[in-house]
Parts: sequence; structure tokens; C-alpha cells
Amino acid sequence: MMLDEDLALIRAHRNNIHRYRRLTRTKLSDLERQFVDRRISEEQAALEALASKTFPVAFTLPKGPLAPASVRAPS
Repeated sequence: MMLDEDLALIRAHRNNIHRYRRLTRTKLSDLERQFVDRRISEEQAALEALASKTFPVAFTLPKGPLAPASVRAPS
């Protein structure tokens, strides 16, 4: 249940960021632009915090000689 709620919140933050970015492409006063820029930063920080809490482990594939042949970088 908690994962579903976290994913819904992640989607909400992402949608808010997209909506605010669309607003930046419109004619805004300096004060409005400052507000929108601040909201983008706040939403981005909240999204990153929630994503790192929800998905705490990041996996990377090795690309060196110890990697399986299917993921090795071409020589």
C-alpha cells in the first residue's frame, strides 16, 4: 500500500514540475517568474527526496573486463 502512495506522490510532483515548466514558457512578470522558479526547485527537491526514499538502492552495470559479455563495452 505504501508503495502505491509513494508512486502517486512521485507522479504528482512530476506533473507539477511539468506544469510549472509550461508556465515558464508564457509571459510572466518578474515576481511570477521568481515564484514559478522557486516552486520548480521545491517540487524537484521533494521529488528527489521521495524517489530516494522509495527506491533507496541504485544499481549500475559494470563495463569493465569483469562484466558479462552482454554488457561489456565494445573493444
